[in-house]
Amino acid sequence: MHDIVEFLSRHEPFDALPEDGLEDLSTSVEVEFFGAGETVFRQGEGPLQHVWVVRRGQIELTDSERVLDVLGEGELFGHRWTLAGLPIGIEARAAEDTLLYRLPADRVMTALARPAGLRYLAETMHGRSAPGVSTGVALDPVHQPVAQLVNGSPIIGDPDWTVRETAQRMDAAGDSAALVRVSDQELGIVTDSDLRARVVAGGVAPDAPVTEVMSSPAFTVTPERYGADVMLEMLDRNIRHIPVVWPHGEVVGILSDRDLLVTESRSAFVLRRAIEEAASPEELRRAAAQLRPAIIGLHHARISPAEIASVIAVVVDALTRRLIQLQVGELGPPPRPLMWLALGSLGRREAVLSSDLDSGLVWEGEAEDAESPPPYFLALGRGVLAEMAACGFSADSHGANPGQALFNSSAGSWRLSIRDAVNDPEQGRALVFLSLMFDGRLVHGIGEVRNPLEELRQIWHHRTVLRLMLRLALSRRPPTGFQRLRDPPREFVVEHSGEHQGRLNIKQHGLIPIEAIARYVSLRAHVHTLSTKVRLDAAATAGVIPAKNALALTEAHDLFWELRLEHQVGQLSRGEDPDDYIDVKTMDPANRRHTRDAFRAVSAVQRSLRGELSLPP
Repeated sequence: MHDIVEFLSRHEPFDALPEDGLEDLSTSVEVEFFGAGETVFRQGEGPLQHVWVVRRGQIELTDSERVLDVLGEGELFGHRWTLAGLPIGIEARAAEDTLLYRLPADRVMTALARPAGLRYLAETMHGRSAPGVSTGVALDPVHQPVAQLVNGSPIIGDPDWTVRETAQRMDAAGDSAALVRVSDQELGIVTDSDLRARVVAGGVAPDAPVTEVMSSPAFTVTPERYGADVMLEMLDRNIRHIPVVWPHGEVVGILSDRDLLVTESRSAFVLRRAIEEAASPEELRRAAAQLRPAIIGLHHARISPAEIASVIAVVVDALTRRLIQLQVGELGPPPRPLMWLALGSLGRREAVLSSDLDSGLVWEGEAEDAESPPPYFLALGRGVLAEMAACGFSADSHGANPGQALFNSSAGSWRLSIRDAVNDPEQGRALVFLSLMFDGRLVHGIGEVRNPLEELRQIWHHRTVLRLMLRLALSRRPPTGFQRLRDPPREFVVEHSGEHQGRLNIKQHGLIPIEAIARYVSLRAHVHTLSTKVRLDAAATAGVIPAKNALALTEAHDLFWELRLEHQVGQLSRGEDPDDYIDVKTMDPANRRHTRDAFRAVSAVQRSLRGELSLPP
């Protein structure tokens, strides 16, 4: 056993494990010998339950007899397909007499979930010709738009199809899922697992309408979403098929988890599993503490800021759900059905560790119930917020959280507040309130509650709201330099006083104007999606904004996000709390130039939109 510990300690990703972790892992290691030409596993087998480390000799990884990679002493293989939970896409065979260590996959996940493990995954899957994947376009599907990943035309049936007819068509086409056109705006989906669970095991008759076994409405994604994003959605929702649909309703195809390879972000789901299994707030705090080093590892592995933000959102959602469950365990069952909403940047899945978390609690009831809300719901909201703060996530300091009555109210009161804000958007903070709502999504529910966000549909037809949303998008003018000029006078790009004096607030000056523009143009395009980049893409597709302007904003958004994340990772590495204030004096000349150009690009788009303020009512 000592020899195994000593060997693993010299090779990635195990070299980052503490000694006691290595010793524990070594107890599960099995030694296997393969003669030259013998196969370790074949293409199409699996999913794998084990991974291997080459102790001595060489292993060839092949795809249809084409050698993709040759592995030597200390190299790990099989982990990609284990993490993905997919059948193996390669064959592994001994190139010479070879000795291997075989390890249970679930034990190795601990090492891969650590920051060094995340870096190792990124380097082995992206830094070279990835083991187990052919070269060319298919090399890295997680970074491709999902429109390029779907295969063939999907089966789209009518609600009057029978279960038998649907199953026969799926079998003839070799498809594991079919869609049902419920209405112009709604699709249902039937999968192999639905047929097994509801027909074979559940007793639904084969001649029953397919609507009795389908899931509706089906969760869909737009074609420009990236594979990594959609994999996160699949994992977060525990589904294996997602229809890819254009905003106007045209179905491109059905994406399955078999169409996607694992992304490094999957390792964050080890953390999510720890959160889901936590039996107390103390255990949740320990699990949440793993997020900061994970973010550092993902950033050093050159994972995109958008993917890292998605990981943060997945973890925060998991924390929220588990804290609600624990609070309900203490307070007792809720007296009425409820739902918890993520709003603002968290709703868009664009929050970082410095973000205040906007959220809301909705419970079943009419508008008049808001006059005397049940104490249970305030206790629940405040309890969840207090524990979230203990885990390192602060509630919105301006009151957009369930600790306040406005954001902890009956469904009827929520709907009335949204209608009032739409009908009189110039009152008070109505426009800010609508912006938060438009970025909202459901995180967790207990029982059936009508989602008040459905009220937002009427915004698309409300010209006054559109003009005011545009005014909000134009209200923050990005500066064009880094210094204050006396003649003519210009606003500061950097803070001119206080603890952040001389620093650039990259969120206020850079990100917020782009996010506000994206929100406005998506409203104009009648597209209900949350991601800033997807909103810009969809608006360009709909002709609401020129494609060159959407591209300029997207590139500026990417730059500002990268600057923000680089700054915050540096703070995390030093043990500091992250913020959005960048010291421009430390920026290299190229970054200063690119940032200035990005500010000017955003300003140019704002100028091009000013004419729309005079849109007819």
